[in-house]
Amino acid sequence: MRLKDRVAIVVGAGQTPGDTIGNGRATAILFAREGAKVMLVDRDLDAAKSTEAAIAEEGGEAWLFQADITKEADCRAMAEACVERHGRIDILHNNVGIGAADGDPVDIAEEVWDLTMAVNLKGMFLTCKHVLPVMRKQGSGVITNISSTASLKASSIVAYKTSKGAVNTFTHALAMGNAKYGIRANAILPGLMDTPMAIEGHSQRRGIDKNALRAERDAEVPLNAKMGTAWDVAYAALFLASDEAGFITGVMLPVDGGQSANVG
Repeated sequence: MRLKDRVAIVVGAGQTPGDTIGNGRATAILFAREGAKVMLVDRDLDAAKSTEAAIAEEGGEAWLFQADITKEADCRAMAEACVERHGRIDILHNNVGIGAADGDPVDIAEEVWDLTMAVNLKGMFLTCKHVLPVMRKQGSGVITNISSTASLKASSIVAYKTSKGAVNTFTHALAMGNAKYGIRANAILPGLMDTPMAIEGHSQRRGIDKNALRAERDAEVPLNAKMGTAWDVAYAALFLASDEAGFITGVMLPVDGGQSANVG
């Protein structure tokens, strides 16, 4: 088992309803399969309960914790609760992100911009702020932040793109500032994925059939003209969290079927 007896916090372990599985749920399940004790953090505990049930059904170990990561008190309580229960934190996986009501700068409402930055960037800063002291004391730890290939290529969703570009630079700063403590920090940049957040959300906002949307998105992917799934992100996260990636830090890893390589 690649994560045997490791303690992992998966932030955003639930998901929006849909036909497929989301990145946070898939990662939490895979971490548990590989032996980790997983703290399932989500603002919506009902969504995370399904993740907990899936892990329990496979004989894994996971437990729920409710938190709004845009609130510092919740992030502090999250780290304290994990240490109180397990005595350590080995992995912090930051999966929370939003991108609704986005678009051209002249059309984005101020409150949409502020919410996007709060959830996508400030939330990661706050979880790291309260987990890092634990990892520094241990002299080890892995932080993985979910960014997006939208940070690398042209995108019409400006607030989202900007927030994810900031996630990349924040992750780089984390990696360089904490290497001396034995802490690794990397980012995963998913491309077009067949997840509930992507498919259900976009189909509703655009008023387009889900199968038509899938076909449209598939056509944009160089590798086999097929979107990825949450399991592709989860396996990348598993690798980065494992000892196999023990000499890897400060990396922005696209998981996108070649989309980012096709830019230009």
